[in-house]
Amino acid sequence: MGRLALRLPRLDIGRAALSLALGVALTVGAGASAVSAQEPEMAFFRIATGGVNGTYYPIGAIIGNAISNPAGSRPCEEGGSCGVPNLIAAAVSSHGSVANVEAIEAGAIESAFAQADVVHDAYFARRSFAGRAPMGKLRVIANLFAERMQVVVRKDAGIRDVRELVGKRVSLDEPGSGTLLMARVVLDAFGVPENKLVAEYLKPGPAASMMQRGELDAFLLVAGVPTDVIADLVADGIADLLPLDGAPVDAILEKHPFVARSPIPADTYRRDDPQLSTIGVGALWVVSADVPEERVYAICRALWNDATRTLLDGGHPAGKQIQLASALDSVDIPLHPGAERCYADIEAMR
Repeated sequence: MGRLALRLPRLDIGRAALSLALGVALTVGAGASAVSAQEPEMAFFRIATGGVNGTYYPIGAIIGNAISNPAGSRPCEEGGSCGVPNLIAAAVSSHGSVANVEAIEAGAIESAFAQADVVHDAYFARRSFAGRAPMGKLRVIANLFAERMQVVVRKDAGIRDVRELVGKRVSLDEPGSGTLLMARVVLDAFGVPENKLVAEYLKPGPAASMMQRGELDAFLLVAGVPTDVIADLVADGIADLLPLDGAPVDAILEKHPFVARSPIPADTYRRDDPQLSTIGVGALWVVSADVPEERVYAICRALWNDATRTLLDGGHPAGKQIQLASALDSVDIPLHPGAERCYADIEAMR
């Protein structure tokens, strides 16, 4: 199944998310004892995302809700769940893209969101994954949305260019995140040595809190737009975003085929703000090859039904970017067989 045919290839679960997931599982288990032995067994399906203040987590929560359909739910045709029968899906927080692909390969999680460049490098053991065994269990369900590199600077820090980050207090995100990998690519292209920063390695929520207190000059984040923590900082007059353009960006695009010019649209964070030049990469939903074909097929069909479309359009703004027409963009590793059959069937019905 090719792209043209469609247009018609250490996980640290947050304690709160894990407690919620276990609570759901225990509740389901307790209820199951009262159900006839002939009832199908309930399945639990996790989606590793990122920090709770980024874009992955809220989108994962929406998708998890959309594809879930526990026993006893009201039928879809009566306004109830239109997800996969007897499936409970839940988003769980994690360190981000690198940690997520490592967790899938280790069998610690069923599925995850990850940057397309990270997925490519992990599967083919390239760049930051060079010298490691290829992560051959990675399979794709769908490309979801474009993620943009956002360089957030405190307004009174006097930073007008990436080169002026030298000597400043800058957060590059946690180890295990895709942001940290791309942040290092950006710094290198602009000639800013990481050891010339007063570097922090924080998720966007803690980084934003430090910026609000005047304890951080800048932080970098790769995420769908708008990103809530950035929107709050901009609305409060605390922060601005730097543009990324020019020869350094040309050099990045030449070396990294999955990175592209991906401007932040006008009016994203402030009314009357012009379009802002930056770079971006696709966000992929990846799954373990060990997940049964029928389950992934059903999940894929649930992702693209009309009820899910309503949830995506009415939830986080990035949800509107999740479209069937772009579901195979940025995909150069194998689709899961269940997803491949799903797209073939959808195409045959068009």
